[in-house]
Amino acid sequence: MVSHRTRHGWPANVLRHPVVILLAQRISLGLLLLLAASALIFLGTEILPGDVAQSILGQSATPQALANLRAELGLNEPALSRYFDWLAGLLRGDLGTALTNGQDIADAMGRRLSNTLFLACTAALIAVPLAILLGVIAVRYRGQWPDKLISAVTLSTVSIPEFMLSYIAMFYLTVKFSIFPSVSTIHDGMSFGDRLQAIAIPALVLVLVVLGHMMRMTRAAILNVMQSAYIETAELKGLRPITVIARHAFPNAIAPVVNVVMINLAYLVVGVVVVEVVFVFPGMGQYLVDHVTKRDVPVVQACGLVFAAIYIGLNMIADIVSILSNPRLRHPK
Repeated sequence: MVSHRTRHGWPANVLRHPVVILLAQRISLGLLLLLAASALIFLGTEILPGDVAQSILGQSATPQALANLRAELGLNEPALSRYFDWLAGLLRGDLGTALTNGQDIADAMGRRLSNTLFLACTAALIAVPLAILLGVIAVRYRGQWPDKLISAVTLSTVSIPEFMLSYIAMFYLTVKFSIFPSVSTIHDGMSFGDRLQAIAIPALVLVLVVLGHMMRMTRAAILNVMQSAYIETAELKGLRPITVIARHAFPNAIAPVVNVVMINLAYLVVGVVVVEVVFVFPGMGQYLVDHVTKRDVPVVQACGLVFAAIYIGLNMIADIVSILSNPRLRHPK
């Protein structure tokens, strides 16, 4: 039997497959969310207090000089026109030029983004396996003192704001014991070991911030699977509890665990602003804060859109993994 094909050569039954439909819907939703985020970011920068021209020229600038600079920067154009011009530039890969120093935003942001990703990835490489391990241990000793201790410690770290954790870590690890530097400055030419030493405290803070949420959600996902009939069958076979958890429960809880991991990875990249400012880390967060104070609207818009794209993209990946890991969707009746 010959299957019908679409005009692009794809079998019609493939395009009607539930997985393909859900993936297309999720990707389309992600693009729409990114478009909506761009509109909100542009609107937010429009209502920022202050005047870019005044910030550049200073308080002593004459009204004529301010008017000339606003015309030169295109600030006199209607907001809707400037928004579509900005979108057109984004589609061409042009993030614009910083108003305060004339630098290309993409070039300046590229260096900062690589630093932020290095910090976030270092924290993730520690936090993700540690959270999963602690979640498995908490399930293994459910209701006993290891479970209660892990839950209490991780809940405490989640409850403390990032800036407070940062200052506590800085006080003990730099001021009192002088183990690590207080200012996390990295630059070209530093060795990998020096870079790790420079980011040790901010990476530790980020690990503590996301560890509790990932651990508790991993524990909840595994406990939910532990109620299944096949887990009871495995236990009746005489398997060790840790074997039942590792071989039977955890692989079937991977979808919600991946969702939690992706959400926290997105937070590591997007929510790193406070930690970067505290430790004067040359990343995207510090870059954003510096230019917010200068009222440099194109930089603020570009940083906001990059953060939104990363957050939406990682959440989209989590949803895609969840869809692909669902056997009922892969093999519909």
